[in-house]
Amino acid sequence: MDLIDTLTQLSGRISRLQETIETEEATKNALIMPVIQALGYNVFDPFEVVPEFTADVGTKKNEKVDYVIMQDGKPSILIECKCINAPLSINHASQLYRYFACTEARIAILTNGIDYLFYTDIEAPNVMDDKPFFEFNMLSIDPKKVAELKKFSKSAYDLGNILSNASELKYKKQIHQLLDAELESPTDEFVRHFAKQVYSGMLTPERRAQFSAIVGQAFREWVNSLVSRRLQNALDGVSPDILPAAPAAPPAAAAESPDASSEDEKDDGIVTTEEELEGYRIVRAILAQVVDPARVFLKDTKSYCGVLLDHNVRKPLCRFLFTNTQTTLILLDKERNEKRIPMESVLDLYKHAEELIEYAKLYL
Repeated sequence: MDLIDTLTQLSGRISRLQETIETEEATKNALIMPVIQALGYNVFDPFEVVPEFTADVGTKKNEKVDYVIMQDGKPSILIECKCINAPLSINHASQLYRYFACTEARIAILTNGIDYLFYTDIEAPNVMDDKPFFEFNMLSIDPKKVAELKKFSKSAYDLGNILSNASELKYKKQIHQLLDAELESPTDEFVRHFAKQVYSGMLTPERRAQFSAIVGQAFREWVNSLVSRRLQNALDGVSPDILPAAPAAPPAAAAESPDASSEDEKDDGIVTTEEELEGYRIVRAILAQVVDPARVFLKDTKSYCGVLLDHNVRKPLCRFLFTNTQTTLILLDKERNEKRIPMESVLDLYKHAEELIEYAKLYL
């Protein structure tokens, strides 16, 4: 089984175990050890994975780090564990700092079983950085991040390769965070940078306030347009013929599903708009990471536009409501309880990708 499949299975266990795990030890046994094992390390071999690793550091005696992964008899990766849902602060990982400085390990991991923060010494040799260069979340299995995580597995571990890529990962992540912040609320420096290039007059406080709104809106529209174009380009190469309407289900499926098309429905006056089609395409692309797009269908009605799994109304992935003043996303659980999310436009679906995936998993 590939790493992404194993991690996906482990991820599914977290929601079932989360409320029952109350201690750090239970977190280690139920969540962290299986991940170490998934990376190819034998957690039951003390020559490979050392629990409660102890080393005297200066005046500190008998301090322990939870796990150390050994390579060629030497510490290679330090792992400090916290209880599930505990906030991960580097201020609470003093052992990692000290052990990093006095052992040959160049990689340190801080985790609560859900979030995994990876550290090294980019800023100063043998001094662990304050900020991680890589983060992995077990509740959001991203294929790109799994590929990065795989570099830490026993079979693929290459310290030189990891370290050469670490600074790029770290600084790109921080730049992404800065861009996220600018997207949410542009700073004066960000506004001035663009305003000076399109406006030749004096940037008075009133004019700067005006440009703050303009720049923020233009930035958000540009990002949404960029993502939409890329998703559309990807979808254009995958079964575009099923986008305008869902194909008829096979006879056997039609007998089981009350959602099967009928001649009566063809003349009911329903018109599927381009906005509804765009919403369908976006949802289909978002859910592609957890479900085959060929199983995702559009179901338009007079009162709402729905997206179904397997062309079955008992498996509603989501619904859209479009009015002159409001766009609404509706998510339904198996008890048909609705969660209504107002949106400014159908492009806001990207902001709710994680929720769409979580609700879709209910029907998989």
